[in-house]
Order: sequence, then structure tokens, then C-alpha cells
Amino acid sequence: MEYTFEPMAQEHRREVIDIFNHYIEKSFAAYPGRPVDYAVYDHFLSLSRSYPALAVKSGDGKTVGFAFLHPYHPADSFRKTAMATYFIHPGHTGRGIGTKILNILLKKAHECGIEQVLVNISSLNPGSIGFHLKNGFRECGRFEDIGAKAGKAFSVVWMQRRL
Repeated sequence: MEYTFEPMAQEHRREVIDIFNHYIEKSFAAYPGRPVDYAVYDHFLSLSRSYPALAVKSGDGKTVGFAFLHPYHPADSFRKTAMATYFIHPGHTGRGIGTKILNILLKKAHECGIEQVLVNISSLNPGSIGFHLKNGFRECGRFEDIGAKAGKAFSVVWMQRRL
């Protein structure tokens, strides 16, 4: 299947939040304990203002993933460091989309002066930790047992990639 990448826009709202809610309900990849309202999409767009934000479209025109960068911290001392967030529809994982969107995001980050990209991942999401290690991130810290979801405690793993 052919995939295209385009700037995140209002037209992606419903499918992006549906993807995000899937990971909220079925995994530890997204942190909220219950599904979020479609208004959260406005928060995503606001967070990523002035940063790359992409939607992935399948050949049939459906939004099957999204990715965006956002500030690590509001202080200008950290303006060259960004956080990354991305999720791929579960029916489209394992096809290289995650690697492609990450590479596009990192290239665009570099073009806008970002030097460091950070991610934080639930310790109960070993697939994501492995994906990031395979893609040049290194683990740089862990906050032990700071989260709890569905009756399970989890740690948060911080990873970093220099561009």
C-alpha cells in the first residue's frame, strides 16, 4: 500500500483522535486512563505550533497515523530541544510507516534548528523502546513507578537522539 505524508490539519481531527484513543484503551503507549474528546486535537495543534506536525494517509485517503514535535520546555534555554509524539493505526503497523514518519520528522526538526529530540515511553511498551533504540535513540533516564493505568504501575523511560 502507498502512503503519503502531509501537514496535520483540521481534516485529520477525528481519525487522529480515534488512533490515539485506541492506544489509550488497548495499551500503555498513550498515558491517559480513558479516551479523550476530539477537542484534544486542538491541544495537539497548539503544542506543535511552529514545529513539524504530520498526518499519514493511506492510498484510500484515510488518516492512518500522525506525528508532531512540540517544545520540551517553555524556557528559551531549551529552544533547540523538542519532544516527539507519534502513533500509527494498529492495522498499519509493521509496514515501515513509523520509521518513515520518524525520519521525516527528524529531518524537518533539523531544518528548523532542533538539535535534540526526546521521547518518553512507558516501561510497559517494550516495542517502542526497541524501535527507538533501533532508530538511534539512547536511553538517558527512568522515573520508576510514577504512572499507573488499568491497575498497573509503570515507569517512564526517557530517550534522546542528537541530530
